[in-house]
Amino acid sequence: MLTLARGATYHVDVNTPESPELRTERLGAGVVKRPTTLADGRELIYYDDPETTLGAERSVDARTLAPRPDTATMRLDVLTGDWITVAANRQNRVMMPGADADPLAPQTPGNPSEVPSRYDVAVFENRSPAFGPALAEPVGTVPGATNPPRGLDDLAALGLGRTRTAVGRCEVVCFSPEHSGSFGTQTATRARTVIEAWADRTAALSSLPGIQQVFPFENRGEAIGVTLPHPHGQIYAYPYVTPRTARVLDAVDRTAPDLFARILAEEQASERVVFRGEHWTAFVPFAARWPLEVHLMPHRHVPDLAETTAEERDELAPLYLRLLRGVDALYDSPTPYIAAWHQAPVHVGRESVRLHLQLTSPRRAADKLKFLAGSEAAMWAWAAEVAPEQGAARLREALARADQEASA
Repeated sequence: MLTLARGATYHVDVNTPESPELRTERLGAGVVKRPTTLADGRELIYYDDPETTLGAERSVDARTLAPRPDTATMRLDVLTGDWITVAANRQNRVMMPGADADPLAPQTPGNPSEVPSRYDVAVFENRSPAFGPALAEPVGTVPGATNPPRGLDDLAALGLGRTRTAVGRCEVVCFSPEHSGSFGTQTATRARTVIEAWADRTAALSSLPGIQQVFPFENRGEAIGVTLPHPHGQIYAYPYVTPRTARVLDAVDRTAPDLFARILAEEQASERVVFRGEHWTAFVPFAARWPLEVHLMPHRHVPDLAETTAEERDELAPLYLRLLRGVDALYDSPTPYIAAWHQAPVHVGRESVRLHLQLTSPRRAADKLKFLAGSEAAMWAWAAEVAPEQGAARLREALARADQEASA
């Protein structure tokens, strides 16, 4: 099992029946990290809350599992320069199981799930990944790919019929052992543990050979396409710089290296601010696409979650939970959303691309969704139905209601 930090060497831990108490590492905010492996060799890491009620021992994964699927292949769309992963193994994913068959719940005699023990927060390698398990180079028991990308110049070259192995890593982040919920239903303490896990995994995944960008995110709600009601998110470690980030890098090159600082200053002076803390500001962006779109950005330049300070993480936990409560208060019911943590690439743009959350929802009314059809889906030409200033005002009102209910 790989445990990594930037600049660190690789270390392998194996959890066996003879040694169920795992090696531990203390992280920020009193969070304890306990790494191990699953029965098929996939990495599993427990992140224990400060003052957790869990003991130090963890059960061994005694399942008999089939070998991991082969790493998928990427194909180049020569017209756009985008790399498309072809991952047929993802067709067999579980679809909305009941609580007795929840694959993210702690294992029981009747439910041989993915996590052997009771946990606070758990992170493990996805069983049906879009990227990996092979890496650009072999690391421990992880194989090297036969046809990996050969750097950013190789990925940028256009040509017909170009393929590469989809090296990388896809991980599942379980926010809670409970069967239902989301990030927003967690306590401030649990939210802080998840943030510590995100930062730790960002650093670890960024150190893997061939990784170009790391992306933590949460999909919430069936309208988004969620297949599991369990409160969880994911982390993708890509072998390329994603198309959106490539366009951001181009915008920085065409304007100024401090573009994000300029954006934040302009938004903070506008009526689109939702709230402002000591270290973070939430705002509806000037050119918001979705009926509900809000960004959360740190006040200083920081490329990713791994580079945030303890003070920034401490404030982020309650601020993010407050934002999500406001999002749900818009229509007095759970709001479907994608919560995307945009981080700078691993090897380029780290002095210019700033970490920020982009939370979007297709919900345009209590009983209506925005669907991407002809113009937007085919031509990438957006038309927004809600003015950003109106969206910010509505969200501020919802936050006020949510705050009042929370203090009642």
